[in-house]
Amino acid sequence: MTRPDKRCRLVLITPDVTDAKEIGTVVAEALKGGDVASVIIPRYGLNDQEFQKHAEALVPLIQEAGAAALVVDDSRVAGRAKADGMHVSGNAAALAEAVEAHTPKMIVGGGNAKERHVALEMGEAQPDYIFFGKLDGDIKPEAHSKNLALAEWWADMIEIPCIVMGGTDLSSAVAVAETGAEFVAMRLAVFADASKASMAVAEINAALDEKAPRFGA
Repeated sequence: MTRPDKRCRLVLITPDVTDAKEIGTVVAEALKGGDVASVIIPRYGLNDQEFQKHAEALVPLIQEAGAAALVVDDSRVAGRAKADGMHVSGNAAALAEAVEAHTPKMIVGGGNAKERHVALEMGEAQPDYIFFGKLDGDIKPEAHSKNLALAEWWADMIEIPCIVMGGTDLSSAVAVAETGAEFVAMRLAVFADASKASMAVAEINAALDEKAPRFGA
């Protein structure tokens, strides 16, 4: 088996589940499946109190599994839950503001980089990573071709790591890895059937072990 840090690694995006206890059970089960670099926790339609409850339920179990817990767009919730970092879904200015305010104490990365010039603007803030795609952008079996193209361009010339949103099919993780991206994000591919979440994580890791390019090779 390849050391995970020598090839593309898996990032999970938590599903839209309203009950804090249920989401904790689902994510904990998925994390039993194998290597996960980090877990991104979106708000979805939750109010402040509910989102805080979700974060406090999820962060400890994510960290116990050896992954980083990243809260989307809310530094107060992230701080109270003792998350490892924050995912910024806004523009380059929002990302730069978050980087200045919260690094190096917290991991800060960002998404919404739809074009090359936007990605470069975000990169100027020196975030911990750039995210290509939308957190809920897994609407087809395959990863979006535009995100794959952006990742290939980025990975070839920029040292800041990138995360690319995968599709609903487990095999899309390999297509992302082939761009040279350091991380592939999966949501519905893992969580559409909660009873198979652990198995899905195991299958993705096995595919990446077998087929993902090796960094530094």
